[in-house]
Amino acid sequence: MRFSNYTYDILLCDILLWLSEQHNKRRENSRMPKKALFLAGPLTGISYRDALDWRKYVESKLPADVIAFSALRGKGYVAEERVLQDAYPEHLLSTPQGTITRDRYDVSRCDALFVNFLNSEKVSIGTIMEMAWADARRIPIILAMEEGNIHDHAFVRQVAAFITGDLDEAIRTAVDVVTMRVV
Repeated sequence: MRFSNYTYDILLCDILLWLSEQHNKRRENSRMPKKALFLAGPLTGISYRDALDWRKYVESKLPADVIAFSALRGKGYVAEERVLQDAYPEHLLSTPQGTITRDRYDVSRCDALFVNFLNSEKVSIGTIMEMAWADARRIPIILAMEEGNIHDHAFVRQVAAFITGDLDEAIRTAVDVVTMRVV
């Protein structure tokens, strides 16, 4: 069977189009999964709004391929709290066991722990626990903390891979740590 040049060209174009479509499908299916940051920082003793604001700010600065986990997700029932407590026994997610279970699980599945201790007035025992869990799993810790902070301790400095007193620099560093961008 003999094809004319025109028929051959059409057939070749169809084959090339099909190959291109197959290549694009493979590329889409092989994309790396999103990377995750756990946003850790004081909750007990501060307002819900103060605890949420910096987390929303960090989340707004993340590229589309980086997601943020927050200990506040699913806890809208504390949205009006002016002073967050360490537990809310009437809500399963906020019992001591519920909080520890989910936070430890979130830390275990994140690609990096992002800790914000800037302007802390009280030691955050929960965040220190999250840092210990991350360190035990060799998950990198990016720490925003100014000199003289109440958390400024040899153990905290030792487990944090990156420490800066600037929240934006901490965000950029976290993105650089978890993403695969060349530039």
